[in-house]
Amino acid sequence: MRQGVEVMQFSKRSSVRLLQSVVLVTFMGTLAGCELLPMERASHPVKVVDDTDLASCDAEVPNFAESPCMLTEWVAFGLASQRGDREWRDNMLPRLEGHAPEQRLSRAVVMSWGSESQWDQASELYKADLQAAPSELQPLFRYWLNELEGRRKSLQRVGQERSEVARLTEENQALADKLEAMTAIEQSINLRQQVE
Repeated sequence: MRQGVEVMQFSKRSSVRLLQSVVLVTFMGTLAGCELLPMERASHPVKVVDDTDLASCDAEVPNFAESPCMLTEWVAFGLASQRGDREWRDNMLPRLEGHAPEQRLSRAVVMSWGSESQWDQASELYKADLQAAPSELQPLFRYWLNELEGRRKSLQRVGQERSEVARLTEENQALADKLEAMTAIEQSINLRQQVE
């Protein structure tokens, strides 16, 4: 139970960090674009994305098609995966079957919030296909991979600590048994001496 609480608390912190990272990535992208804007203005028109374009961003399963919605849809999909329950993931995974990098990365996003047994698969998919993602999405996928690896390490530490507690409990019981045996021997020796 405690492990579930620790993972849940970790997940809430992860949501906040995810939102902060998305804002940071967006801000950094805006800054980078602003630095290049005067030089590129003569040869490339500036594409302005307004709120009406983003309002139409509602794809349930995102893809790598170049659009103003791409980043927004992937972030929404990541949040849906995090909030979704097992039934949602079980229904979503068959829809994401395939060998294309966008399908594999979609599965990684879903599995990274699934059972602990799926975390290894999700990590492998992220590592294998992250470079195939559009450069605009790579920081987001890298963030999700790092967050997943953090959860995996936390779980591994919890497992190691439990093993250590079990070992120490066993060792403590063995020492208690030896002490009890030595006490019995001492009492036996004392009784003999009293009889003599």
